[in-house]
Amino acid sequence: MRIVLRRPDFRLLFAALLASMAAESILLLALAVWAKDLTGSDGMAGAVIFAIIAPMALAPLVGWVVDRYRRRPFFLVANLGTAVLLGPLFMVRDRADVWIIYLVAACYGLSYIALSAALSGLIRHLVPSELLADANGVLQTVRQGLRLVGPLAGAGLYAAVGGWLLVTLAMAGFLAAAAVVGLLRVTESGPPGAELRWPAELGAGLRHLAGEAALRRALFGYGLGSLVMGFTESLIFAYVDLGLRRDAAFVGVLVTVQGIGGLVGGLVSASVVRRAGEVGALAAGVTCFGPAALALAYPRLWLGVVALVLAGVSLPLTMVGLNTLIQRRTPPGLLGRVAAASEALVSGPQALSIGTGALLVGVVDYRLLFALVGVVTIAAGGYLWRNRGLTPPPSAPTPVPAPRRSPEAAVDHEVVVATRRSRGR
Repeated sequence: MRIVLRRPDFRLLFAALLASMAAESILLLALAVWAKDLTGSDGMAGAVIFAIIAPMALAPLVGWVVDRYRRRPFFLVANLGTAVLLGPLFMVRDRADVWIIYLVAACYGLSYIALSAALSGLIRHLVPSELLADANGVLQTVRQGLRLVGPLAGAGLYAAVGGWLLVTLAMAGFLAAAAVVGLLRVTESGPPGAELRWPAELGAGLRHLAGEAALRRALFGYGLGSLVMGFTESLIFAYVDLGLRRDAAFVGVLVTVQGIGGLVGGLVSASVVRRAGEVGALAAGVTCFGPAALALAYPRLWLGVVALVLAGVSLPLTMVGLNTLIQRRTPPGLLGRVAAASEALVSGPQALSIGTGALLVGVVDYRLLFALVGVVTIAAGGYLWRNRGLTPPPSAPTPVPAPRRSPEAAVDHEVVVATRRSRGR
């Protein structure tokens, strides 16, 4: 990671992303808390998260738009636009204004897709192929670190001073990101001219994902695991309540423990990619989630702490493996559409899984559901591991042997050495 951070252009991008990710981390949970405060309804609060996820259905369109522009100016303008779209939140006063929160949340969901797609292409442009895993690992480490403090800080700020300061800070973060990206000096060629009609261009990202064997199998295996991973969003509350017999607020402690695991996963993810390849790292991440879920089926606090650290390690491994794979196996002119399409294909099963888990936890023993999650994710990880040969790790450089001297040359060398010694006397 230190190698990629020595690059001045990446350090600038890193500073910009630090500002925007901090804004994101304090904003998301606080929007849901704000809706809950105005309406008194848990369902209305949860609908904010749904409003952010729902625009994933438009990911192919967003990716197509991203691919029509150069990465740096698009990323700069998208950050400015995100700051502007938060402005209507200053008008929220009472329950009648809650629709503004939903509208902003949906617009932010679109912005998130666009920023992620543009960022993937910008990293690919700034960083050589052999350092892509390191770059993605650095960003995942920071993201996991912010998860430790950002959501709680955002909720605390909202409780202390209301939404206006929260919105101001979030807007400042995106504006700062745009300003720093503006300092980047990047030479980019214009996007390639369209060769197909736009309906065909929209589906180009999905066609690439389906046609490239490593990407296709990686997304299938990860999607299979995602179908049950989201169960844990609801199961963790049952685990704390019915298993540990503690108050629901204790979930915050466990989330912090998981964040510590996320930091560890972010720090080691680039090394795992170099040793096992991109699909191998993705397999390791998905597989890690299996034993964690199985351990949570047995409610013991010490075992739960170990399980949540392991679950935390899982997320950055999967994201670094998948993002690096996409960046290395996708033509630059198609990267926006492929990144957006993959985001939709991963987020869709996760959203379905979260909703299904919320329904099942009320009628099925949470321990059985944790066991199901563990079995399915281990199976998905095994499928991915069997396909790791599609992205073998880079081979170590072969040492260049020293040139061999002929016997005559060796004798001449010895004569020269003896002569020098005799003169030294």
